[in-house]
Amino acid sequence: MSGESSGTAEPHMSHLLRSRRDAVLGRWIELVTEGTRGRITEGEVRSELTELYGLVEGALTDPGGTTAGELRAALSDISRSRARQGFSPTETAIAVFALKRAVHENLDGAGGDAVYADFIDFSAYIDDLGLATFETYANAREQVIADQAEQLLELSTPVVKLWDGILGVPLVGTLDSARTQVVMETMLQLLADTGSRYAVIDITGVPAVDTEVAQHLLKTVMAARLMGAECVISGIRPQIAHTIAALGIEFGDIVTKSSLADALAYAMRGSGLRVLGGTDA
Repeated sequence: MSGESSGTAEPHMSHLLRSRRDAVLGRWIELVTEGTRGRITEGEVRSELTELYGLVEGALTDPGGTTAGELRAALSDISRSRARQGFSPTETAIAVFALKRAVHENLDGAGGDAVYADFIDFSAYIDDLGLATFETYANAREQVIADQAEQLLELSTPVVKLWDGILGVPLVGTLDSARTQVVMETMLQLLADTGSRYAVIDITGVPAVDTEVAQHLLKTVMAARLMGAECVISGIRPQIAHTIAALGIEFGDIVTKSSLADALAYAMRGSGLRVLGGTDA
């Protein structure tokens, strides 16, 4: 909505908002509080809407001033907050649209037909603000989802220190390009930080190994070698071994072990440690 429409609504609507502030604001707070269903307190709703009410009033009085920008900024902040709190975009936008109902209920006796004519412009202005709120919410929610996906990705690809000079990379689930990149970056950084010579990549939790997964593993191993570290792949179950053989996938001179214990024993021997009761390297 342009500043022209809000300016057209100003003479009567701005006066109504000022003269019937308590009634309109109180009804707006009541409507929005009902819609939140207890997810935020009435005090929080009152604080947010009181600020917005003053900004709406100021934007109507001076459409070309800075208040209009402040109003949209405040609505953007609320939209992002609602996105993080789990509100739907419709619930977020309706909180803005509810101001129209609160104002409409207070139109009687406020100036006759001219007020209703101005209310049409006012209603369109609030619709524009509600749609802007909806768009901001959608963008904020997409960012929340992206952040959560990144956090889950990091949690699903941990790199841990198993022993002095030995890192462990337990993989669970499907290994794709995004996860490979996270594994590689995290592992290389920890190799540099700890000066480790061995990295044990355990694929016990990887449900299947195909050509693409094998290529991802090989890239990770090669990246570690560039850092002067040796990788050992463990957790190759009989089914996966059969699949790898059937696909003709070659791991070359990469050391592979059937279990994490065997891989750790190999790495410890390579570090000059004596392992009692372990299998031969």
